[in-house]
Amino acid sequence: MFERVRRLLPPLLGIALLAAPMPGAYAQEKDVIRDLTLPGISRYVPPRGQGSLAQGSGGEVTLSAQLTEHGADISRGLAWRVFKPEPGPDGKLPLVASAHGGTAIFELEPGSYLVHASYGRAGATKRITVSKQARRENLVLDAGGLELDAVLSGGIRIPPDKLRFSIYEGGAGTGGDHALIVPDVQPRAVVRLNAGTYHVVSTYGSVNAVIRSDIRVEAGKLTEATVEHHAAEITLKLVREAGGEAIADTSWSVLNEAGDSIKEAVSAFAPMVLAEGDYTVIAKNRDRIYQKDITVTAGHNEEVEVIASEASAIDPNEGAD
Repeated sequence: MFERVRRLLPPLLGIALLAAPMPGAYAQEKDVIRDLTLPGISRYVPPRGQGSLAQGSGGEVTLSAQLTEHGADISRGLAWRVFKPEPGPDGKLPLVASAHGGTAIFELEPGSYLVHASYGRAGATKRITVSKQARRENLVLDAGGLELDAVLSGGIRIPPDKLRFSIYEGGAGTGGDHALIVPDVQPRAVVRLNAGTYHVVSTYGSVNAVIRSDIRVEAGKLTEATVEHHAAEITLKLVREAGGEAIADTSWSVLNEAGDSIKEAVSAFAPMVLAEGDYTVIAKNRDRIYQKDITVTAGHNEEVEVIASEASAIDPNEGAD
């Protein structure tokens, strides 16, 4: 279905593949449906359909959709919804018929309708007119696919369960924020999107290992984009001597170079993923507080011991009046 396009995105840089946006499937109808607001679409098509309200008295309409203007018909994964063009008493467009799969055939009463086809997160809407004569209508989705992945320096694979992506609109809003389109995308999952530029956030772990990139999706193509994280997995433990057993019931706080707390935990072992850089680790056990400065090197996973000694202890009353 898709032609493959591979992108390797450099670390810590947002790469904007900023060709001019391709004409959308809305062009011919934009004067009519430009401001159309449809009910929300779920991420996946539910395994059921709703038939036409017309039974035997209407005209037959065959609906098909393509990724590009001269592309082949999409054979599966489509969700079709047919609406009356005038809002009902609740202000919403009445749903007349729906179906899922590939090419769909509807029997509808003569008149005007709005047809919406969704393919994953890609979609297009078209106004059609139904008569007694059978006809065929095509919708061009102007859509492609996006497959995301991430690695560490040297191409080292990141455990998939510790890696997630979020896809946002490419253009920032008035407050500088991007509107979220698809959250919690797993690595190597194909997301179908309308052609355009998207802002992608890759998160490794749950602290501060975050990469942001702008990625261009092209119609009829599968864009495979890989980002590189500069981070490492570390496990903190408080011990009485080097190589000793971890002390239970220890409270942890990790500070960045600016002195801001970015991670807190209570555990004998405190595993976490941190971006490359310098940190201060503070461990509290009972009434004693211990501190250690550490440096995280990209791709270098390690166990960090904080030794509970007088040399590393901090007086909690120091500086108090």
